[in-house]
Amino acid sequence: MANETVASASGTFSLGGDLTVNRLGFGAMRLTGKGVWGPPADPDECIRVLRRAVELGVDFIDTADSYGPYVSEDLIRRALHPYTDGLVIATKAGLLRTGPDEWTPLGFPAYLRQQCETSLRRLGVDTIDLFQLHRIDSKFPAEDQIGELRTLQQEGKIRHIGLSEVDVDQLEAAQKVATIVSVQNMYNVSTRTAEPLLDKVTEEGIGFIPWFPLAAGPLAAPGGPLQRIADDHGATPSQLALAWLLKRSPVVLPIPGTSSVAHLEENVAAAQITLSDDEFETLSRAGEAG
Repeated sequence: MANETVASASGTFSLGGDLTVNRLGFGAMRLTGKGVWGPPADPDECIRVLRRAVELGVDFIDTADSYGPYVSEDLIRRALHPYTDGLVIATKAGLLRTGPDEWTPLGFPAYLRQQCETSLRRLGVDTIDLFQLHRIDSKFPAEDQIGELRTLQQEGKIRHIGLSEVDVDQLEAAQKVATIVSVQNMYNVSTRTAEPLLDKVTEEGIGFIPWFPLAAGPLAAPGGPLQRIADDHGATPSQLALAWLLKRSPVVLPIPGTSSVAHLEENVAAAQITLSDDEFETLSRAGEAG
């Protein structure tokens, strides 16, 4: 690739007003074994993926203590520590892992504190740039869970606080306890249930991190709208799905993940695709119909 900082073509967003990143980031969930459990089949390739991402201008990496568990954070440190200036690593806590593909919310405040402390050690940092509550646990008051993150922030262990898989009401309740700079919900061209939340955070300048960003279902079928418009751009349907997210709102920070350098390079190249308003509307309507 001629442009080694191609991720910068996605534009920038400032998390919390002081962490400016290129909008197209990297999600590190896939740097693990099957079922997001245990080590990856090819750890060396995962190391290459992380280093290549940074070479391509990716400066926002999203992970979680539950990926592996712990495997993803360990690989990030192994690949990238000491970190370059401006590299923002976001992690999460609040999901307990008991086996492959098993995820149990656990928001006991003392557990969240423990996981923050161990993530600090695994990542090799004094402060976590963005620490996200992976799920609000209904077994404990939400204000206690957010409040513990706020206390950790006051202690200097967390710079900014984010939430994952919340609705508008939950975000507004959390904002009464702490400043929330990002939300992370499942969202893509064909899965749009988080639309009201995206509209709200767009108005407020809060980052929106869509997970599962490449899913397009029937839209990506041969002859479908994604494929047709992708052909016009000399691109792939997955690249079009990312380009659609980037155009949807200036607060959107897509984090496509992969354990392959080739797939990484394809994903990051999507930053250079600009959809016309007509193309964007065509895909939007098709996604709603789907």
